[in-house]
Amino acid sequence: MAAEPPDAEPAEPAEPAEPAEAAERGSRGIQSVEVGGQLLLALLRLGRALPLKTLAAEAGMTAAKAHPYLVSFGKLGLIAQDEATGHYGIGPLALQLGLVAQQQLDPVRVAGEALPALAAELGHTTALAVWGPQGPTMVRIETPPTPIHVVMRPGTVMSLAGTASGLLFAAHRPRGQVRALFDAERARGAPGARIDFAQFERQLAEVRLQGLATVADTLVPGINAMAAPVFDPWGELALSLTVIGPSATLDMAPQGAPAELLRAAARAASQRLGSPRR
Repeated sequence: MAAEPPDAEPAEPAEPAEPAEAAERGSRGIQSVEVGGQLLLALLRLGRALPLKTLAAEAGMTAAKAHPYLVSFGKLGLIAQDEATGHYGIGPLALQLGLVAQQQLDPVRVAGEALPALAAELGHTTALAVWGPQGPTMVRIETPPTPIHVVMRPGTVMSLAGTASGLLFAAHRPRGQVRALFDAERARGAPGARIDFAQFERQLAEVRLQGLATVADTLVPGINAMAAPVFDPWGELALSLTVIGPSATLDMAPQGAPAELLRAAARAASQRLGSPRR
């Protein structure tokens, strides 16, 4: 009698195939949305309403290709067409989304996220200052993981003429307000204010040109500082991003590594806040 074949093990049920959409969700989007989004980015870059051909060219497509996207965006309110000129500009929904985003963004929180990494990379204390009732005021401070660093306290009001944060705010505040505070500091003989206001204004013009304020051994001997501006959605100075360290180790060159890192962090924060300025 022929031997019976051994019993075969029951096959495991096959797992259901993962839908292609789910498998690629993390890496693939909807291409047509990304293509049409170039029109919105073009409007953002140029900052004004544009005729169809100009807008399409800026987005890297033909007018015939751009038009259906603009029709759909118009129905959603992302884009609006001027009835008189036919130009395309930002629509009411886009404006509402922008206002909601502005309400949700806290400049101190946004800029503050960069402080720990910046302090560690620079090896110096980093800080944020805002304009308070008495002038530039430190609101957040991050010390580096190094044995020697400058220690400050939140709530400290900074000198207008003698600190990097103060100079940065002075360069962007109304002239009358700056003059009044400068005159008060000069009357007290404060460091940095022992010059006339015309000289101080030339100093502020250089701050605006460099996009950076610096002080060396001014307020405290042996301490240097530099500050870069973080701008809000309206292009106004929201706060200063500052690095403070011993003059022996903090490189103060305008194009040096600390200055470039500070400017880059400030630009990134400004961009996250939706500022037109960098």
